[in-house]
Amino acid sequence: MTLRIGFIGCGWIAGAHSRSLKALIAGGVVDAQVVAASDPHLERAQAFAGAHGADIASTDPADVLAAVDVVWICTPTGTHRGLVEAAAAAGVAIYCEKPLAPTIDDVTAMAAAVERAGVANQVGLVLRAEASFLELHRLLHDGTGQLGAPMTAILRDDQFFPIQGQYVTSGGGVWRADVAQAGGGALLEHSIHDLDALAWLLGPIVEVACRTANFAGHVGIEDVATATLVHDNGVTSTLVSVWHDVLSRPSTRRLEVFCQKALLWVDREDTGPVHVETNDGTHALAADTAGGWIAELPLPDDWRQGLAPYAVADRAFLEALAAGRPGWPGFDAAVAAHHVADAAYRSAASGGVPVPVALR
Repeated sequence: MTLRIGFIGCGWIAGAHSRSLKALIAGGVVDAQVVAASDPHLERAQAFAGAHGADIASTDPADVLAAVDVVWICTPTGTHRGLVEAAAAAGVAIYCEKPLAPTIDDVTAMAAAVERAGVANQVGLVLRAEASFLELHRLLHDGTGQLGAPMTAILRDDQFFPIQGQYVTSGGGVWRADVAQAGGGALLEHSIHDLDALAWLLGPIVEVACRTANFAGHVGIEDVATATLVHDNGVTSTLVSVWHDVLSRPSTRRLEVFCQKALLWVDREDTGPVHVETNDGTHALAADTAGGWIAELPLPDDWRQGLAPYAVADRAFLEALAAGRPGWPGFDAAVAAHHVADAAYRSAASGGVPVPVALR
């Protein structure tokens, strides 16, 4: 059965999923079709729908939900809860972009809504789809005999403040500077990816000590966050998240993981490689997400690397739907990451004292 896909929100991140899905469909990788799109700006919805040959372009999300089997929700964070609850009530499967919502109460309500409705769900925590992080996960979970147990990790995540550059030129707007819409700054809006990835790689996070700073001056929107995380197995990790104004610099993550017998590191999550240093020397393991089946997708070469994790995640969700499997990562993983972010903000508000992560 051909799955009917709809988009709610046609801005920058929707464009990434749009190109990914178009390539997956044209390449015969999935049996699906984009049939509807909505956006507050009708002309943007019409352009989006036209790119897929879809008949429905609207400013009303209800028009999309009435016509589809699965929806990609790619709107500002503050709108996610209402849209997720409406999609769940309509029995439509949901791919929701991160962060799920501005507050932990909203996130909890959204998770309850999809659970009550029994609809398949997945969240756009695409670091789990990056080949370099997948290779790190394999090494950390399968290679402890050679590498020793993980001990600590350091992750630096930086990007230019996402209210300029490509975020605006592609129609994304400046809502990330509005705390009512975004819920927070670098830590929540961007590094929810990092909190999820660190827990996935190193184990659930049970305690956080965090400091934040605001240089740009947008109320409630931190542009620096430094957090020390304690994992349930005794591993500690450190996250430094920065929004800056160096527009020539790509969004980049550097991750170092120290094990008892090895140092592992990645300089860029999107290109790899994974470096491994042991007593036997240093070597690099290729981790190119754009290789393999993604290299065969009908995509311009200059798009392939950037779209690779979206293609991996989008394909995984559609194949899970076709097979009746849960999406991965689902809302449960997002809820866990949001609880860590909530504890981090409470720690920062109290001067950086350690705060336990609430039970989920």
